[in-house]
Amino acid sequence: MLELKNITKKFGERTILDNLNLEIPDGQILAIVGPSGAGKTTLLRCLSGLETPEQGSFLLNGQPFDPAAPANAEQIIGVVFQDYQLFPNLTVLQNITLAPKLVLKQKEKAAEKQAERLLQQLDLAGKEQLYPYQLSGGQQQRVAIVRALAMEPQVLCYDEPTSALDPALREKVGQIILSLKNEKMTQVIVTHDMDFAKQTADKVFTVNALDALGGDSV
Repeated sequence: MLELKNITKKFGERTILDNLNLEIPDGQILAIVGPSGAGKTTLLRCLSGLETPEQGSFLLNGQPFDPAAPANAEQIIGVVFQDYQLFPNLTVLQNITLAPKLVLKQKEKAAEKQAERLLQQLDLAGKEQLYPYQLSGGQQQRVAIVRALAMEPQVLCYDEPTSALDPALREKVGQIILSLKNEKMTQVIVTHDMDFAKQTADKVFTVNALDALGGDSV
């Protein structure tokens, strides 16, 4: 189980997250929804170690961990960013295998074999040698998901995964997220799309623009 305890994050005098507490059981999907400026992305950035909260703690299976610590963060939290953040000068295969080789110290052949398996799983077989500009937006997003999965995280987070997607691609992303749930992957979705959240998540947590707190289960 992933637990967030008393997480507080401020920017200057403005409190974005105020003593936030969350529990995400293993293998479940949590959707964090709310209007722009309510703290959704800030919460995701704290969870992924890109921001440091003023107070609070993170626990995995009862053991504290620091998302910002490079020694363990990559294997605990994976993130699929809204703009995908693929390296434009690297092929799909190179984008996926770079971090496993550098951080996890995987051998090149092992990293490539894992990448090819994941690409096949997400209907991207045959795209290994293409560059990001040669892919559609939906394909780039799936490559970003594969890249995150290649780091073997225990929790996978998505920042606005349906943003700017047409209905068919939105449905495809939902299918991918649910298929990963079937493989017992714990997932966190940050989204403004309440319908998508209700269709995919076990629990929906609503952040409020006024106090950055709130919560509703569905």
